[in-house]
Amino acid sequence: AERMTMTGSKTETVAHLGADIENVVAGRVTGIEKHPDADKLFVCTVDAGQEAPVTIVTGAPNVTAGAVVPVALNGSVLPGGKTIKAGKLRGVLSEGMLCSHQELGLTLADEPLACEDGILILSDLDENPGSSPFPVFHAPFVTGAPIQEALGLSDAVLDFEITNNRPDCLSVRGLAREAAASLGMEACFPIPEVKAGHGPAEDEVRVSIEDPALCARYTARMVKNVKVGPSPRWLRRLLRASGLRPINNIVDITNYVLLEYGQPLHAFDFSCVRGGEIVVRRARPGETLETLDGQSRTLTADMLVIADSARPVAVAGVMGGANSEITEHTRTVLFESANFNGPSVRKTAQALNMRTDASGLFEKGLDAAMTLEAANRACELVELLACGEVLDGEVDAYPAPPKPVWLPFEPRRIRAHLGAELSDAEQVKYLQAAGCLVHVRSNPDPRDPGPSEYLEAEIPSWRADLRIWEDLSEEVARLYGYDRIPSTLTVSRSTGRLTAAQKARAAAKTLLRSFGYDEMLTYSFIGQSDYDLIGMPEDHPLRRSLKILNPLGEETSVMRTTALPGLARSLQRNLAARNAEVRLFEVAATYHLSEEGGLPEERDNLLFGGYGDMDFFTLKGHAEALLEGFRVGGVSYTAASRFAFHPGRCAEVTAGGASLGVFGQLHPKVAAALGASVPVFACELRLDAILAQAAPESKYAPLPRFPAVTRDLALLADEGLTHAALLGAIRQYGGKLLADCALFDVYQGGGVPAGKKSMAYALTYRAPDRTLTDEEVDRAVQKLLRQLEKETGIVLRQ
Repeated sequence: AERMTMTGSKTETVAHLGADIENVVAGRVTGIEKHPDADKLFVCTVDAGQEAPVTIVTGAPNVTAGAVVPVALNGSVLPGGKTIKAGKLRGVLSEGMLCSHQELGLTLADEPLACEDGILILSDLDENPGSSPFPVFHAPFVTGAPIQEALGLSDAVLDFEITNNRPDCLSVRGLAREAAASLGMEACFPIPEVKAGHGPAEDEVRVSIEDPALCARYTARMVKNVKVGPSPRWLRRLLRASGLRPINNIVDITNYVLLEYGQPLHAFDFSCVRGGEIVVRRARPGETLETLDGQSRTLTADMLVIADSARPVAVAGVMGGANSEITEHTRTVLFESANFNGPSVRKTAQALNMRTDASGLFEKGLDAAMTLEAANRACELVELLACGEVLDGEVDAYPAPPKPVWLPFEPRRIRAHLGAELSDAEQVKYLQAAGCLVHVRSNPDPRDPGPSEYLEAEIPSWRADLRIWEDLSEEVARLYGYDRIPSTLTVSRSTGRLTAAQKARAAAKTLLRSFGYDEMLTYSFIGQSDYDLIGMPEDHPLRRSLKILNPLGEETSVMRTTALPGLARSLQRNLAARNAEVRLFEVAATYHLSEEGGLPEERDNLLFGGYGDMDFFTLKGHAEALLEGFRVGGVSYTAASRFAFHPGRCAEVTAGGASLGVFGQLHPKVAAALGASVPVFACELRLDAILAQAAPESKYAPLPRFPAVTRDLALLADEGLTHAALLGAIRQYGGKLLADCALFDVYQGGGVPAGKKSMAYALTYRAPDRTLTDEEVDRAVQKLLRQLEKETGIVLRQ
């Protein structure tokens, strides 16, 4: 199991059959008499292989002297954890219990000869239909032997996880090939031998394929004088150990071949096939078929069906029809072994909502070369079980057999690829173990400067996953052992680099963490109720969202156009948990429908916010620092009105004429919906817009060599004038010598006219090549004041 896992066939579990049964043995009843104090109880003397016979009281009416039965001795454990202990029954000591098939975890499908309401009589089960090919499933009933041996429960079952690219391993033969390759052994598969001799099959049935694109091959074999009945114990035991329920010998044979070859078979009652004809065609509009599960299915023109001369009798690759089902009255059987197109089978199974073991195999793509051998194996089992007479030959429709696949085999290239010193001979050995044939080819062109001989690998038909030379390298690596390949440093001239967007995301996360924010991750799909939570109007354009075709529910039915709902939900949970102070951020994608009807647009957004130790200006400072970190110049903040935000405490961020986002305090109604009794703040910025305005690189500016001159100005402005507007005017008219300008006071009251306010600014003047004189600075200040008064009406406060 470990070696198979290391070579790619992961072993999920190793289950030992009968491991849940303890101290239960086969015993022979040597004597039986009525209980002295109970009319419906019997006292049995049983030889259970102990030093002395054991006495067991039972109420089963089918126990007789000489019968071999399962005996649960004192202290035994049955499936389900039930423990059996010795005790008195109506005054008589019972040293154990005689078991029925149910108490051993079996069903009548496993043991059809068992008594339904009595003890399991082992000696009645020995139908001995001939030598079993699996002795472990047909052991003799030896007195005192563990019941696992008597019932064929002493084996182990390995459960493998097979990847979708290896459908050849979804069978016992495929896993045997893998086991042989993994363990350095040889895989030996007997060729089915069918004696037949009961007339040619081609005289009984005709097969035609109308759509070769959906059915590459259809092989049919015929059996007459069929005797439908229970399968022998070894076959029932093997099917049950593999997770399949025994039904009858014909159906069990198809299931057995399915397990052995990985090739689904279907058995038709040929007396129900009209016209003696099998036609593989697309369904006709309006056709219906009652399948084996008793459901009536309406078929469409893109579904492939198996039909007779008049009607469908099976959905190809999925399930047979009830109109040709095998019953106890069946006397002639047609075995179907076909190869159907995987995507077609998958679409049909999904459309009809009926996934089966067969459809699961066909979906992955099977080897068309094995249909004939699988059909022959079914006929061989029919003869082995003596349940029918096989007709000679087969009817095999195979319109276009595929050509062999050859791949160049370059050992030196594989050595470089793997970083392991594997000789040419070793590599050839591993490829041959994988089923490939390696051939030496001669170079047909003498003018070619390349080698005169080269190697090619012939790919077996069942390995559809081997199509490029790297696949051959992988085969060599896995069979050699990934754990044996030495670790080496990759030699390459190219190195991976982060894209500009990836660097921006990382830088933004670092900055926001430094401000005390914790990162969150929210779903990209939300519901209309999330838009309601943040107060988005019903007619707002952002409600036009990309809809999910198969949503998990109404609350996850659309892709978000704003990231605010994710932050709102996260803050709501923290408020409900009574967290007093929270700061959260996310680099969140939003999705927007194209106006031209093309593919939706995906945008990255920087979202952060919280409550507690935070106010409007704290949030504004974080946004400023973030944009400064991205080297975005000319940023302005203007009052804005947006849904979700407080009408008087919301600002839009712009730069270079483009909107970068919005921030502010959430609307009191939104905060109340979140359960907040304190102000809640949020900021949503577009990362792509920020990157479009960001300076490409940082530029070094040396420290000033000459001192600065400062002037403080108290300016009288209209009460409604914003700091941003006045600051912009000062910078516009301040001249080249103005190096900086900062607001340090706002005043309204005594000495200030009504409707006006005083805004005091500290102006810094500096020249890069000299020390400024007071006269130069005074001229610059006077010029600024004249321009402010002329253009805006702002004057110096007296």
